Amino acid sequence: MARYAIRRLLFAVPTVLAISFVVFALLDLAPGDPTAHLPLTIPPETRQQIRQSLGIGQPFPVRYLRWLEQFLVNEPLNLLEALLGVEIGDSGARLRVRSWTTRSPVVDLIAERLPQTLAVVGISYLVAILIAVPVGVISAYRQHSIFDRLGTVVTMVGFSVPTFFTGTVLIVIFSATLGWLPSIYDTTHRVTDLDSLVYQVKQMIMPVMVIALFNAAQISRFTRSAVLDTIHQEFVRTARAKGLTERVVIGVHVLRNSMIPVITVIALGIPSTFAGAVITEQIFRINGIGALLIGAIEGADIPTVQTVTFIFAVLIVAFNLVADLLYGVLDPRIRYD
Repeated sequence: MARYAIRRLLFAVPTVLAISFVVFALLDLAPGDPTAHLPLTIPPETRQQIRQSLGIGQPFPVRYLRWLEQFLVNEPLNLLEALLGVEIGDSGARLRVRSWTTRSPVVDLIAERLPQTLAVVGISYLVAILIAVPVGVISAYRQHSIFDRLGTVVTMVGFSVPTFFTGTVLIVIFSATLGWLPSIYDTTHRVTDLDSLVYQVKQMIMPVMVIALFNAAQISRFTRSAVLDTIHQEFVRTARAKGLTERVVIGVHVLRNSMIPVITVIALGIPSTFAGAVITEQIFRINGIGALLIGAIEGADIPTVQTVTFIFAVLIVAFNLVADLLYGVLDPRIRYD
């Protein structure tokens, strides 16, 4: 498996580079001027100096390589310095792509917003898996039962209804009508005692459930379908004929052999969840990656949009690799050598 992982990593490098070129080239064609929002009283020569300081006007290959250098060289070195507590080379001379709106390094803006997004998306996806897998297994095991039919209706509704509608309904019910939960997520809130912890849990319930229900609907349907395909196989009948209990048959033989397509859906759904959280963050006013991306699009902040889009693409490539490696762990029949 180690050799296969190395080969996949080597294959992923040109893939990521190709994606980076496409993302940068397409967004570079978008109209935008970092001095468009400056007062009209600023002289043209000053505007030109600002453009030059941000790299505007240089040839396309130079701008692309400068943008790519931030991820491949400069930011890894900055992270390594932060972890080791020592300076590696001249850190002040390292090129950092800056936002046109705030003039701050784009990666610093992402690092500032990332904890809020990770907290909401990570917890919601974990909740979705904990709900979806048992529901899918039970629905397949008790096919055509009341539980199966009810689960089918709920999952179809959960997958069909968009998150912005679900989030709005939850705000109207639990915030505006009942007053149980806050409608706006306070990203400046810090947990220092029990009361602050309770408030943190309350403000996370609605955004977490909105994303979790949407993802659980998809994962549970794939789990049900995969378990139904496996539960009637010959090796399952053999396991029952040996006198194994239903818990062992379902939990060991059926579930493990059914998880390959489910793992694919779960792994590839993580980047999609990050992208889908953009809408949820807008509904609950979460100051995360989604808010950063929307603000950058509205302000024509091309470097920020390029960076966030590229990160989403890298996540897709990375979790594709993770899914492929997990196949061999779940199914011993799969060999990579």
